[in-house]
Amino acid sequence: MRVAGAVKLVVAVSIFLLTFYVISQVFEIKMDTNLGSLFATKPPRYKCGISKACPEKHFAFKMASGAANVVGPKICVEDNVLMSGVKNNVGRGINIALINGKTGEALDTKFFDMWGGDVAPFIDFLKSIQDGTVVLMGTYDDGATKLNEEARKLIAELGSTSITNLGFRDNWVFCGGKGIKTKSPFEQHIKNNKDTNKYEGWPEVVEMEGCIPQKQD
Repeated sequence: MRVAGAVKLVVAVSIFLLTFYVISQVFEIKMDTNLGSLFATKPPRYKCGISKACPEKHFAFKMASGAANVVGPKICVEDNVLMSGVKNNVGRGINIALINGKTGEALDTKFFDMWGGDVAPFIDFLKSIQDGTVVLMGTYDDGATKLNEEARKLIAELGSTSITNLGFRDNWVFCGGKGIKTKSPFEQHIKNNKDTNKYEGWPEVVEMEGCIPQKQD
């Protein structure tokens, strides 16, 4: 009986020590995790989620074309989302945001249906843009079918080089300006090609980010 009692005591002590060891290990792991989270250095976040900070007297921007005919384009300037599907202010065709080149203030946002719409209101809008205005454009679904030579010429005058080649269901994003003296460095264009399209009938989304120089007097 004494031997059996001793064995039970040894087993009980062993179970207690094992339980204590497991609990201490788990607690230590949790402590390490919590302390790691507490002292971990978070990577910096820049305006509009761009990859690096813009220098002084520049406006941060990030934009993306639409995805097929499902997800609308997105335009962000200085951490302000100006156009997106969530804001419900985008549509089929060419989506445009106008920015004051001196202050970065949003002036207007519109979209023009270049598949089933009329190009005339788009041309009138382009002609009304004032000198010194930053112009950001992104396509959704199809932004080219109704474009004529006059509309393409007006966009080219804003600094675009790809607008002359923009075709049916191409994806395109562009940032230029009224009164610009050179071609804009901010432009991305992917052709609609059935052999390379990511979506059935549409190419992949094009994204672009950068820093727009502030207009100086």
